[in-house]
Amino acid sequence: MKTRGIDNPPISWRYCGDQVRLWRHIAGVSREELATEASYSVETVRSMEQGRRKPTKQLLEAADQLCGAKGLLLAACPYMGPEVVQPRYPEFIAAEAEAVAVHGFELVLIPGLLQIEDYARSLIAGQCPPVDDETVEQRLQFRMDRQELLKKPTTLFTYVIYEAALRTLVGGPEVMRRQLQHLLDVGEQRNVFIQVLPFSVGRHPGLDGSFTMLEGAEHERVGYEEGQVVAELHGGAEALNDLTNRLALIRMQALSEEQSRRFIRKMMEEL
Repeated sequence: MKTRGIDNPPISWRYCGDQVRLWRHIAGVSREELATEASYSVETVRSMEQGRRKPTKQLLEAADQLCGAKGLLLAACPYMGPEVVQPRYPEFIAAEAEAVAVHGFELVLIPGLLQIEDYARSLIAGQCPPVDDETVEQRLQFRMDRQELLKKPTTLFTYVIYEAALRTLVGGPEVMRRQLQHLLDVGEQRNVFIQVLPFSVGRHPGLDGSFTMLEGAEHERVGYEEGQVVAELHGGAEALNDLTNRLALIRMQALSEEQSRRFIRKMMEEL
């Protein structure tokens, strides 16, 4: 059966697989012999040697014994664990960590920094194409770790959330009820402000998509938009002015902070 690798595999997989191949050649061990010893197909062993699949402990044990590596191949096992998640736009994550103000508009989802764990897990686990459990947990931890930013009392966070994001039952009614309560709780922080943009406003500038704006300590601004398959960081004056004006109009149409809290409480009662 043909095995399936991943795009852009970690460098540790490629290096380890190449070491297995080199040791095998030095010892005069064929790929077929290694496959039999490790109880894998020849194609699976080839994928691991080429770094398209993660070399498993089972393969490394078999290769170490057959090739007489005396533990040198097995020593790679600790380095085969999951690597740090690489965000789609690392420049945005870096700017977000240093920002003194974060302003966001979300059209269909709760903002990542405001998501509870079960809500985030449901989103990540439901991605298409699907990912394995290890990747789900890895990405979930990365998202939860980012929320430490909310604990910086000198950083301002303002969000306008469209009603659609509040009514989409990600994870089911109980998860959504707890998610809405979390919005109320985190909104109590003096540096976090949450507004709701209700369906009743009709046409509004946010219908074109979600976006985030960051402001740095030197008043520099960065805009960020993320779609299904692309993400774009904006630093030019024209694009930033457009996003600023769009956000200003959205805020004008949104409910006040207190009205938004009452709106969210009412939605919780309906669940």
